[in-house]
Amino acid sequence: MSKRAMVLTGIVALAALSRLVPHPPNVTPIAAMALFGSAFFGDRKIAYLVPLAAMLLSDIVLGYTIYGSTLLRSQPVVYACLIATVAMGRLIHDRRSPWHVGVVVLASSVLFFVVTNFAVWAMGPLYPKTWNGFATCYTAAIPFFRNSVVGDMVFSVVFFGGFVLLERVMPALREDRQLATY
Repeated sequence: MSKRAMVLTGIVALAALSRLVPHPPNVTPIAAMALFGSAFFGDRKIAYLVPLAAMLLSDIVLGYTIYGSTLLRSQPVVYACLIATVAMGRLIHDRRSPWHVGVVVLASSVLFFVVTNFAVWAMGPLYPKTWNGFATCYTAAIPFFRNSVVGDMVFSVVFFGGFVLLERVMPALREDRQLATY
């Protein structure tokens, strides 16, 4: 494994582990981790595998220590959103400008908000299966959405910007465009 791949994997793993420390609701580096990993890993399989494996391992720890079986109920929808987020990161693999990163960060935040809250409304017992229940579900989720967007943006700046700076000072981390498999 190249130095670049080891550093990228380490950053993704640390981001996933950070879910285990106390944090405000929905202010986690998960979307930024998925976008970052998929945008920087050259190999498509690794770009999907590393963020998904990191999320799964942190979910296992959280499931056994904090949430128990309730964590597992909503996970298929969360993982579907994570896979879509990785796919968005792949779209900017060769175009990692601040503009492109900002667009995919915001798009992934909106996707997560729309899809997971629909699942909460449709599959859970918290809200009646009516238009009012639907509206109430999304209205109640607005503060969490704000936190998600802020967290996703801040962590994306740290990961993307931090790694670009690392590449500048450590030439061994630079991507070889001709040998873009790790």
